[in-house]
Amino acid sequence: MSFEYFIGGRYLRSKHKQAFISFITFLSMAGVTVGVMALIIVIAVMSGAESYFTTQILGVESHVIVRRHGSTISNYQDVIKKVKSQERVVSAAPFVYTQVMLRSASGISGAVLRGIDPEAGDEPIKGFSKSSLMEKIRPQSITGDNTRSPGIVLGKELAVSLGVSEGETLYLISPKGMMSPIGHMPTMKRFEVTGIFESGFYEYDASLVFIHLKTAQQLIKIGDSISGVGVRIDDIYQARQVSEKITNELGFPFWTTDWMEMNRNFFSALKLEKKAMFIILTLIIMVAAFNIASTLIMMVMGKTQDIAILKAMGATDRSIWKIFVFNGTIIGLIGTGMGVILGILVCFVLKHYKFIELPGDVYYFTSLPVQLEFLDVFVIIIAAMGICFLSTLYPAYKASKLNPVEALRYG
Repeated sequence: MSFEYFIGGRYLRSKHKQAFISFITFLSMAGVTVGVMALIIVIAVMSGAESYFTTQILGVESHVIVRRHGSTISNYQDVIKKVKSQERVVSAAPFVYTQVMLRSASGISGAVLRGIDPEAGDEPIKGFSKSSLMEKIRPQSITGDNTRSPGIVLGKELAVSLGVSEGETLYLISPKGMMSPIGHMPTMKRFEVTGIFESGFYEYDASLVFIHLKTAQQLIKIGDSISGVGVRIDDIYQARQVSEKITNELGFPFWTTDWMEMNRNFFSALKLEKKAMFIILTLIIMVAAFNIASTLIMMVMGKTQDIAILKAMGATDRSIWKIFVFNGTIIGLIGTGMGVILGILVCFVLKHYKFIELPGDVYYFTSLPVQLEFLDVFVIIIAAMGICFLSTLYPAYKASKLNPVEALRYG
């Protein structure tokens, strides 16, 4: 061990007359600990929320959607075949997409209709197996029972606004009707509510309804055509690359969009909040860093004669600088280390014991979502240590520039 680190370590150990400096040192360590711990917990919760919403959105949304400019897709079997030939594609299923009105005995509401074929895709709605979903959105042509209304599955919030529950009936009104002697007549069809889903994302839960593909085609009178193809892949974060490859394969007039692009504003807001929280909570560490600087300044003032003696014995300015930089860095290192340990411990407890309960009707999750990522922890450690190191530079510089003659005479 070099003498700079040895002396620096001695300075950190309190003597009776330095008790106040030691107390300030303790507060500095505690400040860094609290700041780092808070940063780790908050960033882990923000990452957990992002992961949670991603999972919930992709429970009802395809990873990539293929559409045709200006019209429906008639030869969709050929399109699906080309899409499935692409690398990373797991499934490709046709769908019909349009806006409709829903009317029940208790109310009326606009909705977004999706006609799907459960047997063609890979779990189009999270929480419903293919067989159960096929049973719920059965078309009349499959059941053969024309006296029984076809099934419809709708979002939880939409069901609440319409005042309906499973087993009740409602009417679906499509603007794409037919011409009559008295003008345009919208199409109206009766459905039985056979399922209610909860995606955990209000926009979907308050607007989406699912019926069978064949029923949707008959309702909006498009024959055997579809609105688009929903694609699922094996790596959701490769959606953009897969989307571009599909576009190149199909060519004009087809176009594609991926789930990140469809929800760009939402996830951009989440990332902005995460950055804002990082900056705000870093201020706690900066306050602690000012305490470290104050501690070192007081230490320099209290050790003026010691510094002069060291210089008289041959210690260089750089050696004196190292002593006080070492002191401040050790304070930051201990504080950061304690903060990391406590932050990870709290995240572990929050994730596995879920003792903080949240109202599900407000936040859509009943406990804090926590996802601790190594990169986030690493960035927090580097940021905390960097701030603590910078706080040592001025006091260490002042100590290194002390004049030993004047310090011995007046110290």
